[in-house]
Amino acid sequence: MLKAERYRHFVEYFSKNQPNPVTELHYNNPFQLLVAVILSAQCTDKRINQVTPALFERFPDVASLAASNAEEIFPYIRSVSYPNNKAKHLAGMGKMLMDIFNGEVPSKIEELQKLPGVGRKTANVIASVVFDAPAIAVDTHVFRVANRIGLTTRARTPLAVEKQLTEYLPQNTLGVAHHWLILHGRYICVARSPKCEICPLTWFCKYYQQHNTETALQKAEALKIRKTKDAKKKKMLNTISKELARRSVDKDI
Repeated sequence: MLKAERYRHFVEYFSKNQPNPVTELHYNNPFQLLVAVILSAQCTDKRINQVTPALFERFPDVASLAASNAEEIFPYIRSVSYPNNKAKHLAGMGKMLMDIFNGEVPSKIEELQKLPGVGRKTANVIASVVFDAPAIAVDTHVFRVANRIGLTTRARTPLAVEKQLTEYLPQNTLGVAHHWLILHGRYICVARSPKCEICPLTWFCKYYQQHNTETALQKAEALKIRKTKDAKKKKMLNTISKELARRSVDKDI
């Protein structure tokens, strides 16, 4: 299947079956989303949603966050991953928003990336979700699913994945495609054991085709048989070794 066809099937399926996906992070304004996305790095959305209500009650706006420091922020986020670094990032981010951006979250990706704790992925999330910019953020789910489905080819870095997705996806679908890929990776195309048996994309998925063709199944079965034989051989050799050791002891006696 040509890559363009695979993209077309991908967009057609999700446009029909999941036309309006949204982030699972809870927020009420751009500032809150920015904080939540910074905290979500290498952490689950579920955990962040448990932490942010108290955090936003204590720091409801940019001014209150800018007036704080990492020591004040830390107790509210101690249960997330890397809380020390993230507390420093949030304090620095608040101050920079006040000092340079007049307390407003900037809309441009280049400006967002100047903020402490904001990398390209976070900047793309804010730009696309808040400002409807034609950008797609690549996290671990997007990276994995795009490669498995076959939307990308030999893309070994998040930036390489982003470039290929941006090149082939219709511009007006970039932001929503980010959520399609994340949600699919979070609930179906999971990292260790993808749930191919319930996946609606298997008929054009490169990963499924590679792992479920007749040849692939034959190879898997052959490997299974070989491992079984190797295990039996190892067990037999251990038995013989023990018997020889026992006879040696008996002879010495």
